[in-house]
Amino acid sequence: MRFLPGVLGALVMCGATLPGAAAAQPVNTGHLTAELVSAVRGVAPGQTIHVALRQDIQKDWHTYWRNAGDSGEATQIAWTLPAGWSASGFTWPTPHRIPFGPLVNYGYEGEVLLPMTVTAPAGAAPGGTVTLSAKATFLVCADICVPEEATLALALPVTPQPAPADPKWGPRIEKALAEAPKPAGLTAAFETSGNLLKLAVTGAPLKGRDLAGAYFFPFSGTLIDHAKPQAIERGPEGLTLSISPGYDFQSPTPPKEVAGVLALDGAAYEVTAVAGPAPAGAAGLGPPPARAGPGGGGASLGLISAAVFAFAGGLILNLMPCVFPVLAMKAASLAGHGGAHGDARRQGLAFGAGVVASFLALAGGLIALRAAGLEAGWGFQLQDPTVVAILALIMLAVALNLSGVFEIGASLQGVGSGLAARGGLSGAFFTGVLAVVVAAPCTAPFMGPAMGWAMVQPPAAALTVFLALALGFALPFVALAFIPGLVERLPRPGPWMDVFRKALAFPMYAAVVWLVWVLTVQVGPDAVPRILGAGVVLALAGWLYGAAQRRAIVGGRAAGLSGAAAALAVAAVAGGAVWPTYAVATDTASASAELDDEAYSPERLAALRAEGRPVLVNYTAAWCVSCQVNDRVALSTRGVAEALDRNNAVYLKADWTRRDPGIAAELASFGRAGVPLYLVYGAGGGDPAILPAILTEGLVVKALDAAGRPS
Repeated sequence: MRFLPGVLGALVMCGATLPGAAAAQPVNTGHLTAELVSAVRGVAPGQTIHVALRQDIQKDWHTYWRNAGDSGEATQIAWTLPAGWSASGFTWPTPHRIPFGPLVNYGYEGEVLLPMTVTAPAGAAPGGTVTLSAKATFLVCADICVPEEATLALALPVTPQPAPADPKWGPRIEKALAEAPKPAGLTAAFETSGNLLKLAVTGAPLKGRDLAGAYFFPFSGTLIDHAKPQAIERGPEGLTLSISPGYDFQSPTPPKEVAGVLALDGAAYEVTAVAGPAPAGAAGLGPPPARAGPGGGGASLGLISAAVFAFAGGLILNLMPCVFPVLAMKAASLAGHGGAHGDARRQGLAFGAGVVASFLALAGGLIALRAAGLEAGWGFQLQDPTVVAILALIMLAVALNLSGVFEIGASLQGVGSGLAARGGLSGAFFTGVLAVVVAAPCTAPFMGPAMGWAMVQPPAAALTVFLALALGFALPFVALAFIPGLVERLPRPGPWMDVFRKALAFPMYAAVVWLVWVLTVQVGPDAVPRILGAGVVLALAGWLYGAAQRRAIVGGRAAGLSGAAAALAVAAVAGGAVWPTYAVATDTASASAELDDEAYSPERLAALRAEGRPVLVNYTAAWCVSCQVNDRVALSTRGVAEALDRNNAVYLKADWTRRDPGIAAELASFGRAGVPLYLVYGAGGGDPAILPAILTEGLVVKALDAAGRPS
């Protein structure tokens, strides 16, 4: 009897190959388990059966629908079938909306079945077993996104007659097919009205239904703004949705047809709308009754999440390289107060007021430009060479002041005590203003989605998001000024501060060098002698002003020197502001010694995608310090160069250093108001993968390798 367990085990192992049984091996890809399952236990010659790609997704992670929404990539499958066998694409279940801050994606969580059909050839020989193989690729996301794949197989007996349903998977696949969106004889039309897309749908399935949860999921990823709410107006025979249009409606040839899924509570229908007036009965009864519970307040929730993202981005912005010079000025300002609590607090509040006022002024400028029809985004002021030139001269003046060439608001007698009293509330306010101006070239994590959301909102919402960004940016310095324990630990004012102050001038000189380089990119190599010439004149003005101060200390007449200094300063700033207007911009070659890049254009991108080549697109600007750090640290590396070559990929640079409405519109289509933005398009088509704003070499290499794999 000892052999009995072995015999039973062998029978169990062979059960998958007996007639009337299907065999499949689940594959764990890391964040989900995938397998192919069949609705029936076998397939007869010439028969069409249903199979499904089953995903059991890890908790708090998700995969994507055919249109992923604001970001992501749809699940894909590539079959390897015996000769004569064929398989269809997915029947997509109705997706869920998956909010991520101010973005909204479309996808699935938990378990999902994606049904397909498989058709056997009429000449299939009964009595054997057919193995259906496929490679599935997934983008699985939570706080981060991970591309994963699985090679799957399903073994099915070939039976003389149609086989019975599989008791486990048959009912579940049939349920998925029954609940999947399908045409239902609905009549639909659309038209654009102001800044809204009006989609009207009527038909018997809509009569008498609760329409409060209605939502339109478009098949195209660029048809609508996915994050905006869809207002509903009921009619006696249907409804009208007011939707924010997407990039498709900004093109010279807007869509003539709008297709997607109209999802209601408990039902979903495929809808194809044509351009034209709304069908009768689609509106007139007003919005459906408001619902209590989590579903309400979607617009407020979007504003709150955008404000939270902006606040977090403001905090992180203090750590970005472009703000380092001004952090040095903050340090000097605090050190000048030693343990004086009242002075430190007043300075902190004045600095915070300068930050808030500057951010709100920037927001007002952005809103006004966009209202005038201009494409402008975060850092827009540094796209103007005149602004960059003036800012370079301001930085130079600050550095000369820190170096002791001249003084502002203090005499040269008793430098230690003078510094202690120096830089009143106006000085602290100006430091806050300058911090914002210098921070504009940087985009911190969380800032991109928040700014992108704000740029397409009404002015009140946009100003609220910018206010949150300002408060986050100002908070560390203001909080430091209000914490007595930290203020008391600061060194007492004294002669050492003169040395400290002069050392802090060098980050400001470095900022001048960087701005001069930005000018060379914007207006060509003539920038160097011209802006440096203006800088020499400004330095002479500063030296004359310092000489006038020194003469006044000993009782001499200083009016002539002061007047000359003022005249030279005006000439330097005026010259620096005027000449870039007449400079001829010249294209510059990529500074990268490692990567071969091409200039971006929509036509070039489309041509490369038509060839089936992976593409890395870098939306960048010379004035964006975050972009330059990413370029040096993560992009211009041997590993990325090898990954581009290995995957036959092309690197495109979309340079936003000078104003380009086309690039601004494309940034907006991805929910961004500024650079950097990094996209990786796969060889198999589909929406691009969006990389984080802070890159690593390994992350870029992994994305390129995933994009190069065949779908």
